[in-house]
Amino acid sequence: MSDAPFEPAPGCVTIDLDALADNWLRLARRAAPGRSGAVVKADAYGIGLDKAGPALWSAGARVFFVAQLAEGLAARRFLPKEAVIYVLNGLEKDADPADYARNALRPAIGSAEELQRWSELAARHGHTSPSALHLDTGMSRLGFESLAALKDAMARCGAAIGADLLMSHFVSAEIPGDPINAEQIALFDAARAAFPDLPASLANSSGMFLAAQPIYDLARPGYALYGGNPTPAARNPMRPVATLTVAIQQTRWIEAGETCGYNAQWTARRRSRLATLLAGYADGLPRGAGASDAKPGAEIVIAGRRCPLVGRASMDLCVADVTDLPEEAAGPGVRAEFFGAAVDLDDFASRSGTIGYQVLTGLGRRYRREYFSPRLATRQEA
Repeated sequence: MSDAPFEPAPGCVTIDLDALADNWLRLARRAAPGRSGAVVKADAYGIGLDKAGPALWSAGARVFFVAQLAEGLAARRFLPKEAVIYVLNGLEKDADPADYARNALRPAIGSAEELQRWSELAARHGHTSPSALHLDTGMSRLGFESLAALKDAMARCGAAIGADLLMSHFVSAEIPGDPINAEQIALFDAARAAFPDLPASLANSSGMFLAAQPIYDLARPGYALYGGNPTPAARNPMRPVATLTVAIQQTRWIEAGETCGYNAQWTARRRSRLATLLAGYADGLPRGAGASDAKPGAEIVIAGRRCPLVGRASMDLCVADVTDLPEEAAGPGVRAEFFGAAVDLDDFASRSGTIGYQVLTGLGRRYRREYFSPRLATRQEA
């Protein structure tokens, strides 16, 4: 148990570390005979790197990916020294390359300038440190802009950089029929042929489920680990990891024709009972999660029944229509599930006008985090 004092909070994110581990194991089996890493950037997609990292390590993950140097330093604190940690954003301009090497962090090098800085570090220290080579195959975001550019930079200083991974990133893997997937695989295959001795990594969560199975040597699942659906057009094969519950503060009746929320965006079509819940956009709730007169919104579960959010979410509050529930089922203190086992994360996000990635990574600091592992009979609060 945690030694930290219990701090009550109207919102709680309950995190099932066993489900997280099971999701990684499922993906690891799918990656075979290659390996599966684990992407733990953005504080492990909002659920807490300090707990998620060790849980994934215990499940068998040995290769981890973060976005920034600061995240890499945090991951190094929470993971065993044997853990391999890649920094996807590469060598940050204002960072000292020695900070990466000193902490055994492997930058994903994506430009000639980064390659030069990394090779200069090797020259100063008389030895190389591992890194990845990042080739852009269509994202137009990070990475060498072409195989020719990568080969040219490697010809000038490649021997000194100690690269141990070749990687790229899918643009549209969640849409299996998008032709850009095949185009990217072809470009990446050409790069693999140019650097046959380097292990290769292309597949993100959705990429692992493409028919072409472009997993290669190392997959990089992120969202799917945390319960997100890597196959949006089909049933979610992953277990839910995070469950968000929020307490009701107050209920009231309004008459047909009255409105709810800022700018009077939702109008009651009947006499309605509304429940005000203690979460708003300051807690990461999408402002457009509630229904308006022009569109439906997200649905949450109270007392086992789905109830629509209505009106615009405000900074600290949102409102649900609980007219169809017995009055005693939706009173002050009763908790509503926003997503989890009863409400699919991606369903909640899409009805809110956003994506599950944003919902997870935007979970506010005012929510209490509660971690549990039924297998170990442990429960921790943070």
